[in-house]
Amino acid sequence: MIIDNSGLNGVTSDLAHLDESGEKLGFVRWQWDYYRATYDLKLEDNANKQVYFLRVNTRAVEGKLEQPYAILQIEAIYIGRATFPHGLEYESPVPQQILNIATQRLQDLKKLLA
Repeated sequence: MIIDNSGLNGVTSDLAHLDESGEKLGFVRWQWDYYRATYDLKLEDNANKQVYFLRVNTRAVEGKLEQPYAILQIEAIYIGRATFPHGLEYESPVPQQILNIATQRLQDLKKLLA
């Protein structure tokens, strides 16, 4: 599921600040190369024994990711259910309590990056 109304699409930040801000909220810079990075937040639904990941996709608009002063722009935000062994399924419905947590974390990230 794509989350369009986060207010984060197009927001820019330097790599060091985005890493620090994301880490405070539980996001981990997981996949990355020289020009793109994804920040993932693991959300567990204990009632249904499911795991979901909130994924923030970014792209370097200045510099490369190996430089802490590189400028990244947030492109898209997704939430998906984890599948075995290491995939995400974006079409499954997401429980409301998980969406509420995801929305709050995105609002908190937006405040930290402002």
